[in-house]
Amino acid sequence: LSPIPGCWSAHGKYAQKLLNDLFTDYTSALRPVEDTNTILNVTLQVTLSQIIDMDERNQILTAYLWIRQVWVDAYLTWNKDDYDGLDTIRIPSSYVWRPDIVLYNNADDHFTGSMDTNVVIRHDGQIMWDSPAITKSSCKVDVSFFPFDAQQCRFTYGSWTYNGNQLDIQNAMDSADLADLVENVEWEILGMPAKRNIIQYGCCADPYPDVTYTLKLKRRASFYVFNLLIPCVMISFLAPLGFYLPADSGEKVSLGVTVMLALTVFQLLVAEIMPPSENVPLIGKYYIATMTMITASTALTIFVMNIHHCGPDAKPVPKWAKTVILQYLARMCFVYEVGENCMSPQPEKQEPPPAMNTNCGMNGQAGPCREDYVLKVESGQEGVGSKIPEEREDREQIMSPIGSMGKNPTNHYSAWKNGMFMSMDCGDATGTPRRCRKEGVSDGENKEKEVSRKIQCQEQQLLRNIEYIANCYRDQRATQKRTGEWKKVAKVLDRFFMWLFFIMVFLMSLLIMGKAI
Repeated sequence: LSPIPGCWSAHGKYAQKLLNDLFTDYTSALRPVEDTNTILNVTLQVTLSQIIDMDERNQILTAYLWIRQVWVDAYLTWNKDDYDGLDTIRIPSSYVWRPDIVLYNNADDHFTGSMDTNVVIRHDGQIMWDSPAITKSSCKVDVSFFPFDAQQCRFTYGSWTYNGNQLDIQNAMDSADLADLVENVEWEILGMPAKRNIIQYGCCADPYPDVTYTLKLKRRASFYVFNLLIPCVMISFLAPLGFYLPADSGEKVSLGVTVMLALTVFQLLVAEIMPPSENVPLIGKYYIATMTMITASTALTIFVMNIHHCGPDAKPVPKWAKTVILQYLARMCFVYEVGENCMSPQPEKQEPPPAMNTNCGMNGQAGPCREDYVLKVESGQEGVGSKIPEEREDREQIMSPIGSMGKNPTNHYSAWKNGMFMSMDCGDATGTPRRCRKEGVSDGENKEKEVSRKIQCQEQQLLRNIEYIANCYRDQRATQKRTGEWKKVAKVLDRFFMWLFFIMVFLMSLLIMGKAI
């Protein structure tokens, strides 16, 4: 078979002969230089293939690298004309001397180095060793701006035993080769510049050169924005809405506690992936600030609820509170109808009751009717008639036997008969019974006067009952007005704190988004 045109090849026996001639008196234990004072130069080139993993908590970067080392072996040279033009051979790397260049910041448990691949030997003694390696290197992770952070991980290569007077390491290029890089889903590779350093350690007087590759990474924050940041912002905007809930719903404090628990879960998720360092991540600061805000909002909610549920024994609202809170602060917070629920219908104007006769006959005698007394009570009260159900209830109490009796309104037995109030005994204002009789008068006149006195006694007794009911109703309205004012104060404070906390959440969210730009 004829050789392929354009390719120069030699017979296999020449390669075997060359191998035997080269390694007859060769040892791989000694540095291959003719003079021991000669410095052996080793050129290093690194190609980054893939970022496998970045463990922020343990601060370990796992990467897949291709490492090329080139040096000259003075004892592995030959004249290619003597071997049928054979200029290169490939043999196992264990046959030749290899520089002990290691990764200084190696974090692997087993300290595995490069793979034992073949070396390429040229006829002038130049040896090129290409070997792949999966390295685990320590990387100082700064999570101050997580998830919008950028990291710099260093790969420092140097000889472990040879100093700078015996072995000098040089970088082949100004940066690592990124042509065959496999893109990482989490990290964006910005560059990997190389720099040669000469360091003098405290243990040794001789200098030790090394080549440091700085891998510049920038985190792709989309995953964390959609899974950690946006849910937190949405939950944070729920906290001010707790002030908008009606105080009677009973869910104001529960909402604050629920939001607090939700943020605690997100805080634990962030704490699991972050290293336990003094640098608190940006999203962690946002969580802490939001949780502090929610704690304050829950405490203020409890304070406002205490104001809302002030009982009848509460003191009246101070004048300064009426001026500052119910007037100025209510306008600032857009609370126009203070104390009224937006869902409650507006009260309709009550039509005036039809005119009734001021006098009605009772047993043939002229006198005021029950309706007249009811109208007198209604006209004597301020604000009565704003709510139709309350008016009807008050009127029923006045016109019912229970309402006429009241709470011990009289010390005498009384009863209703045929829709009329009947008193078995006639007494004055002090409750002393009076005898309704007069001597020297005919029986007919006595009967008429007796009936007239009974009617007057009944009217007086009825007026006392109505007055008692009116006083109770007046006290009830005053109590309702006092508690209503406190409810108005609580509602205005709720609106004020709601807008205040909305502004705080917006500013915190804007601040953390500004860090990402």
